[in-house]
Amino acid sequence: MSLDVPAALLERAESGEVTDAEFVACVRDSLPYAWQIISEVAAGLDGTDFADHATPPPSEAERGQLLRALASDAIRGGLERHFGMKLAFQNCHRVAAFRPAAVDSDAYREFISPAGQLRNQSPELRDC
Repeated sequence: MSLDVPAALLERAESGEVTDAEFVACVRDSLPYAWQIISEVAAGLDGTDFADHATPPPSEAERGQLLRALASDAIRGGLERHFGMKLAFQNCHRVAAFRPAAVDSDAYREFISPAGQLRNQSPELRDC
């Protein structure tokens, strides 16, 4: 399960009445490691167009949180709207944040390119 959803929030979701703030709070509470990493890359955008986090998670539980947060369109989109940024992801742990205006930048295109992905490979990350 990706998120721990309180019963009251689930009831509102079933009627379609969930705000972005409620959804993001559920993500924050359910995926604290992912929230921490994404908060850090968002803060790293202060004065720049790109920030990233490339340290592998300390355990599979934390890696799973990143995967759930970034593989879900709804979660990723909610985080992007909340922090006002575009997220990019490589290798089950490398998270990057870009200012929306930088999505057409060389740095963004490089990060999301096949060549960028290949350059970010190593044997110890093969099973991440």
